[in-house]
Amino acid sequence: MAFGMIGASLSGVTFISVPGEVGSSNFHYFQVVLGYTLGYLVIARVLLPLYYRLNLVSIYSYLETRFGFWSYKTGAFFFILSRTLGSSIRVFLVAGVLQLILFEPLGIPFWVAVLLTVSLIWIYTHRGGIKTVVWTDTLQTFFMLAAVVSALVLLAQSLGIQGPLELIDRVSSDTRSQIFDWNWQSANNFWKQFASGMFITIVMTGLDQDMMQKNLTCKSLGEAQKNMFWFTLILVFVNLLFLSLGILLYQYAAQEEISLPARTDDLYPFLATNHMTAFAGIIFILGITAAAYSSADSTLTALTTSFCYDFLQIERRYPAEKRTQVRKQVHLAFTLLMFLCIMAFRWLNDQSVITAVFKIAGYTYGPLLGLYAFGLFTRWQVQDKKVPLAGILAPTLTFLITQNSESWLWGYQFGFEALILNGALMFLLLFLWRGKEVVPPAGTPAASL
Repeated sequence: MAFGMIGASLSGVTFISVPGEVGSSNFHYFQVVLGYTLGYLVIARVLLPLYYRLNLVSIYSYLETRFGFWSYKTGAFFFILSRTLGSSIRVFLVAGVLQLILFEPLGIPFWVAVLLTVSLIWIYTHRGGIKTVVWTDTLQTFFMLAAVVSALVLLAQSLGIQGPLELIDRVSSDTRSQIFDWNWQSANNFWKQFASGMFITIVMTGLDQDMMQKNLTCKSLGEAQKNMFWFTLILVFVNLLFLSLGILLYQYAAQEEISLPARTDDLYPFLATNHMTAFAGIIFILGITAAAYSSADSTLTALTTSFCYDFLQIERRYPAEKRTQVRKQVHLAFTLLMFLCIMAFRWLNDQSVITAVFKIAGYTYGPLLGLYAFGLFTRWQVQDKKVPLAGILAPTLTFLITQNSESWLWGYQFGFEALILNGALMFLLLFLWRGKEVVPPAGTPAASL
């Protein structure tokens, strides 16, 4: 489970964007990865015990128990919004690369390639559900990591590097391997990035139906917590591999006097398919395809689960013989929606995809962060009908503040920590619109405060 979750967590964004980002922001992304470790600890010690104790199928049903109908629907809506946009842009990145190096030479238009991709994902998730996803994620993660390791070996040979120790020395001596940035005004400041990484993990894993439904398939709470421990260790190591790959790619381009592409996202695919060996190109295509599928397949399953349970209330409103048909219809609808979103991103996106993913997360997961924090760590109720309004106001205020922070806050630039601001504003609005103080349902951390 832990190994398979790596592919779903990283996706094609990490595969392409992280190596390229080294050229513009050094190893600063690793500050975010360090924050991940603390976030996974919170998930293992706070959220997983809650989910197992309440025996949840959809993790957002906790919000109905704690606050009420509108809070529950608000939480589920923001998950569906964030996952649909986030996963679509991940697949868009990979589809664009495959179109450039594979489908375009064959005369296949982009929309046909995307439709083929999402259709294949739909077919095997339609047939097997979450069990199929767990096993296919394991295979896809293996191919993705094998591609990265193979690329590192091939680049090391091209650069005349002898052995892993010399490779480590070559990477660490490069000026781009600088990890820490202590300038408080910088968007890459360590404390901003570390805190952002922690909260990104809490919301994008701990408050995400996609990632949590895999943990909840473990036989017990202890198994799920062990899964998170191994997952964390593997994830840190894998991100170091991707960052090291970025340095070797830039060194290889300098050695061969290759002009770099304008977008950092294009660095790895450009070198792998145009300047490295044919074997390197094949390995790259296999790795990027595996990365795309490992992220998108589990997302379709999670979106189907959330919509069926959280909005259609499938177990309450439909007889047993009707539920399978409803689930299949919802599954197909989300597949088509993902296709439309990918086509939209082709025309709208003009920045590094990993930056776009975290920006989307900052605006769409913030209300979830505020809702869960208020539910877990206070004794107050909320005015349930006002929660959807708070969910609209918090991201709107976040956008206004982040866009004007340099002029309003003495040169301060927001990075990924916009997520924290969004969650804090949501928490503040819930506090202002709070109801009577109550003892939360048994099983929540606030009940024992």
